[in-house]
Order: sequence, then C-alpha cells, then structure tokens
Amino acid sequence: MGRRSGILEFAVLGLLRESPMHGYELRKRLNTSLGVFRAFSYGTLYPCLKTLVVNGWLIEEPGSAPEDAVSAALAGRRAKIVYRLTAEGKEHFEELLSQTGPDTYEDEHFAARFAFFGQTSRDVRMRVLEGRRSRLEERLEKMRASLARTRERLDDYTLELQRHGMESVEREVRWLNELIESERAGRDLKGSVSGDPASLDTTTGATGGLPRSGDSSLPDTPDDTAT
Repeated sequence: MGRRSGILEFAVLGLLRESPMHGYELRKRLNTSLGVFRAFSYGTLYPCLKTLVVNGWLIEEPGSAPEDAVSAALAGRRAKIVYRLTAEGKEHFEELLSQTGPDTYEDEHFAARFAFFGQTSRDVRMRVLEGRRSRLEERLEKMRASLARTRERLDDYTLELQRHGMESVEREVRWLNELIESERAGRDLKGSVSGDPASLDTTTGATGGLPRSGDSSLPDTPDDTAT
C-alpha cells in the first residue's frame, strides 16, 4: 500500500467513525479538512472505499431517504450508497491511531494525524508531536548548513526563497513547542486544563481540523452514484 493511499484510508476510516456518509460527502469533508486531499478525485476515492469494503472495514448500504431512491430511478441513476464503519473497521482505525512510527512525522501524514488528534490519546499525541519536532529540527539544521555552503553562489531571489523556507520551518517548530508545552501541562488548545485523554480540539487547528458534518463550504454537485 502506497504512503498516500494509506493516508487516504486512515482519513476515510476516521471520518466514517463520526457517522456514515456517501461518497460525495466524504470527498467534500476530505477536501475541506485536509489540503493534502484536495487533488483526490472520485477516481481515487472510490477504489479506496472498495478496498476498505473488501477488507471488511466498511459496509455499503443504500441511501436511507426514500425520495433519493425514487429520484435516482426517475433519472436513470442508481441510488446513493452510504458507507458505514464496521466493528472491525473501528478496531483497525484504533490501531492506526496508536501508531507513532516515523511515517507519522512526515508532512502529509502528520497533517492527517493532527486532524484526528481529538480522537487520539494524550501519550500518542505527545510522541507524534515530539517526533515531528525532531524531524523538523533535523531538516532545519540541514537547510542552515546548505545555505552556509552555497550563500556566495546564490542570487538574491534564490537566497530569499531559501530564507523563506527556513522561516516556515522555524515557525512550525515554535508552534510544535507550544503544543507540546500545552500537552505536558494538561491543557487543550483553548488553554483550559482538562483531564480528558482526548481533549485536544482540532476543529480549528493550525494544520486544518475536521469540519463538522454540517459544513457546506463546497457547492453541492448534482449526483453521487456508486461506481
């Protein structure tokens, strides 16, 4: 399984843990939740859903609204299929949430993991945050060393671009330091003390938290049929 497809499967399972959804709603939530998924199309999402169904982590159900089925029949389309997380799927997602390996520190995977920090235990959040910070500090050290070696050979614009990249990494390291300090102090993102092991509210997180089910920031499309 490729890294990007693995991230997509993780995000799909996490969203369906909140509630069953049909394909269009899932894609809408992915696009508005995580920038890494903006390039994903139905041609990418539906094979992922089919794989999750085959693995026994999802089940397909017909749309619950009778008028949907009638409208689809009159238009010559199949009714929308709703995807629901199975008990095995929930167990698999819990297993994925507990992972803290090197992949969780990488750019795309970290964004997906952070979006689901509200469902993640505090000790796992700490390991992921500390791993991400360590990874970025290593990256920053290499960038500084590279800039020191090549500074005299770079034109002003290339030099400015490299400085901009370094500043972006430095900002994220400072942000991670603040998050780690809050976690150690037992505070959530709003600064209040909480004993809840999954209290970190990421609905407005800096890397893009998950919008609620009622989010309508994307326009509706005329239909969403199974493929």
